[in-house]
Amino acid sequence: MKKIKYFLLLAVIPHMNAQNKPYLDTTKTIDERIALLMKEMTLEEKVGQMNQYNGFWEVTGPAPKGGDAEKKYEHLRKGWVGSMLTVRGVKNVRAVQKIAVEETRLGIPLIIGFDVIHGYKTVSPIPLAEAASWDLEAIKKSAQMAADEASASGINWTFGPNVDITRDARWGRIMEGAGEDPYLGSKIAIARVKGFQGDTKEDLSKVNTIAACAKHFAAYGFVESGKEYNIVDMSISNLYNLVLPPFKAAKDAGVRTFMNSFNTLNGTPATGNKYLQRTILKGEWNFDGFVISDWASIREMINHGFANDPADATLKAINAGSDMDMESYFYVAELVHLVKSGQVKEDLVDDAVKRILRVKFELGLFENPYKYCDEEREKKVIGSKKNNEIALDVAKKSIVLLKNDNQLLPLKKTGQKIALIGALANDKNSPLGSWRIASDDNTAVSVFEGMQKYKDNQLIYKKGTDLTIGKTSFIDELTFNTTDTSGFEDAIALAKKSDVVVMVLGEHGFQTGEGRSRTDLNLPGNQQQLLEAVYDVNPNIVLVLNNGRPLALPWAYEHIPAILEAWQLGTQTGNAVAEVLYGDYNPSGKLPISIPRNVGQCPIYYNSYNTGRPINSDNNVFWSHYIDVEKTPQYAFGYGLSYTTFEYKNLKINKIDFALNEPIQITIEVTNTGKYDGKEVVQLYLHDVTASLSRPIKELKGFELVNLKKGETKTVIFTLTQSELGFYDNNGTYLIESGIFHIMIGGNSETGLKSSFKLNE
Repeated sequence: MKKIKYFLLLAVIPHMNAQNKPYLDTTKTIDERIALLMKEMTLEEKVGQMNQYNGFWEVTGPAPKGGDAEKKYEHLRKGWVGSMLTVRGVKNVRAVQKIAVEETRLGIPLIIGFDVIHGYKTVSPIPLAEAASWDLEAIKKSAQMAADEASASGINWTFGPNVDITRDARWGRIMEGAGEDPYLGSKIAIARVKGFQGDTKEDLSKVNTIAACAKHFAAYGFVESGKEYNIVDMSISNLYNLVLPPFKAAKDAGVRTFMNSFNTLNGTPATGNKYLQRTILKGEWNFDGFVISDWASIREMINHGFANDPADATLKAINAGSDMDMESYFYVAELVHLVKSGQVKEDLVDDAVKRILRVKFELGLFENPYKYCDEEREKKVIGSKKNNEIALDVAKKSIVLLKNDNQLLPLKKTGQKIALIGALANDKNSPLGSWRIASDDNTAVSVFEGMQKYKDNQLIYKKGTDLTIGKTSFIDELTFNTTDTSGFEDAIALAKKSDVVVMVLGEHGFQTGEGRSRTDLNLPGNQQQLLEAVYDVNPNIVLVLNNGRPLALPWAYEHIPAILEAWQLGTQTGNAVAEVLYGDYNPSGKLPISIPRNVGQCPIYYNSYNTGRPINSDNNVFWSHYIDVEKTPQYAFGYGLSYTTFEYKNLKINKIDFALNEPIQITIEVTNTGKYDGKEVVQLYLHDVTASLSRPIKELKGFELVNLKKGETKTVIFTLTQSELGFYDNNGTYLIESGIFHIMIGGNSETGLKSSFKLNE
């Protein structure tokens, strides 16, 4: 009887509230409810919705006394805070939400943000690694898993996905994105947005989805010299053709928020860039969600020399279209005065607030502000067996086999003496990667642990050398061991008496990510010295690379017979690596980024231009090249081997001449010619031979992940439409021009079968 009364009360409460607060009336549309709420809001309360604070006190404890924390607390109680970030855990989120809903005049709920970049408690591979899977469904499931865990912890908004395209391995945040290609990046952006938010707009109100945020808008991946927070200078055509496609794809997939970037673009900080935010995003694309600054990026416009003071920075940010201020404190301090003095139109404030409120309504926060605060769900979901299975699946699919001379791989499951060497081989922390702030330290399965499950071999581990010295943390610079070689002797002795040596080398998980640009892409510390010393006594080495960016390792790529690019794979790292090493999973990953021969080639990318002198036609020095190294990458975009082999044949185009608006159908047969079942990423590249602007020598315009049993043949069908055939000019106008187009289909960006067709006026 008590339960019946309780549910009857729940049914009556919304109607009671709707009488006092008509914007809670669920029979009205969201637009109507926003309009009703806006009528009730003071200017100060409107500006408050545009203000985001980081967690600033122990929220389940007493209210803070004194200083900045007390001031922020009072702002929260007045309704002058629209969002908080880094508050997590059901008890903590419930505490801050209770203040916003029950102690403020209007009871507007908070949206709770967090950096759920590659998993929450259960950590998936870093995004660059996931991109190497080219498996859109696996990437989507990984984002779903992250949303499931984050929402169970009280969070309803993630600052992801990062959809920055980059070509420069020096840039630390290369690990956060999908690599160098806008077509692949666009497909992955869609997968991640739908993974976080659900397939439909209505899915956003479910308890296991969270609002996504496309970042960093825009061109952050093209910072000069790969240096964090730096400048970007690029043409409009490059902006539209290279940078914007994944953002547009995310918008079309329904992403509810955008985050602007730290860099300047052609002299204007992105946070104050009206062309990006109002002309393109809210104008051309008709985006109806809201834009948040990156951490204190409104404040940083003063450092850029673009704004005089807090008031000037505030004015320029709101005029440009930045709707919410993350941790600058400028909007809440300056915006009311700017409006009242007539320097900022209140219409701009109203537009920003409506956008923010819309997302809160879509999340269902007004109906149930505590919907993400279920402690039983928190216990059940976070770290579940199902989520670990999802993390393992995408981790295996992210591994790229770069080299397998002498068929060292897969390892035999019986009768081998295997030496496992390298500090990273027994590391349970580094494999979690950079952005894993909700996870617990030392919770990754190490490679040593993963390989120990295969008990019929003699496996012995020796560290060989320490990688780092002292503490490792997200906010501190790392110190690497370059002098202590005391462990070399034991490792070398073990290698001498082993059949095969597995060496796990690379970067520490905190060596990539924000603020971690490098000018040297080698193995840090004395790992290279250890590798060469072991090779001298036993060249049968399988090198497993753990890293967050492409590494330039010319000696290793030349000498080591078997190499796995295993990135930083998250919680299930060791299990994933072991399954690939022993052949229980046939590697199918392909590189989403070119691997340079040395750092001097950076930035390097497959979709380059011919130049006026592309080849050495006259047998002299006067052509586009380096005099000290090949101009090609060590391993090209799209490259990746398998334990089996694939043959391409019978490339056919349904005809040769087409009208500009006519779809083009292309077929090719792919056969598994090896001894193992496997997967192949069939890739289609296009070259517009002559155009009004020079076009790249090849551009990815289609791919298909195909499962093939040994001996099996499948026909893969591609269709090229106006979306794939055109490009943007320097006015941002999309053009499809007549002329000859070359195509290539194969297993990477360098080799494949070729044909051509013609578009007619």
